[in-house]
Amino acid sequence: MTTSIRGTAVPGTRAADGGDPDEARGAALVVPCARAAGWRLVASCAGPVAIGAGTPRVPSAAGAGRGRRTAAMAARLRRLSHALIAVPFTLGYTLVLLGTGLYTHLGDPGTVRDLLVGSSTDVAHLSQRPLLTLLVSALWAVGGITSPYLLAFPLVLGALERRVGAVRTAGVFLLGHVLATLLTELPVAASVAVGHLPASSLRRLDYGVSYGLIACAAALAGLLPPRRRWALLGGIGLALAAGSLVDIDPLTGWGHAFALLIGVVCWPYIRRNARWRPSSNGGDGAGRRFAHSERASGNT
Repeated sequence: MTTSIRGTAVPGTRAADGGDPDEARGAALVVPCARAAGWRLVASCAGPVAIGAGTPRVPSAAGAGRGRRTAAMAARLRRLSHALIAVPFTLGYTLVLLGTGLYTHLGDPGTVRDLLVGSSTDVAHLSQRPLLTLLVSALWAVGGITSPYLLAFPLVLGALERRVGAVRTAGVFLLGHVLATLLTELPVAASVAVGHLPASSLRRLDYGVSYGLIACAAALAGLLPPRRRWALLGGIGLALAAGSLVDIDPLTGWGHAFALLIGVVCWPYIRRNARWRPSSNGGDGAGRRFAHSERASGNT
């Protein structure tokens, strides 16, 4: 007996020609198995197929694209977090400068002015509280949140810190900041003492991170191939020359020059302790060569 089944047979129904229901049920089980390769996936052919069983959805191209973008964004965030963790001194210091820069724009102008005057590294403040003055003066960027130093600071110090570590980077910064300040202010004190300058020269507004930043930039140049090294030093020199046309304070110009020289003097120390530096052949295309101190360095 031939049984005709249309659509999806439901177990327990009788064939149209009045046949046995069990026979119709057995024939109904054959149909999904036969159609599994065509339009329906059947988990098992040993039992009945539920009504309304559908084909599993295949992920769309849009969903796959979103998944790839999400994975790429997560990878970039991981790389960014690893890069920030590798430069803790630069990251922390930059956040401090951002905070003080915002305060100079949002805080009370009179209070901001008093704080900046109290942070000035002039002879009067240095003679009263030298350590505190040197420390507090380096917590501000001239120009506040719009200062160009605030943009250059994480780039320069971050590049140097990745090569020599946080402790050595902080040492170069403090050396440039402190020595350049003393080399400009001590002559003022001596000139006032002998009568070459008036007593009003003992008080002036001088603060910021420019001395330490320039020293770190000059120190970083010592780790670059020759062409990039002299290009960086030349760029610093041009920037300082352009700044001297705007800032008429000669002491600040001398301080920047001293800071540049201090960074250059640090080259032997920086090169001995660098994690990598250019090969001795001096070519711009030379690969990085790891320094001997990388294996035993623990200052980072």
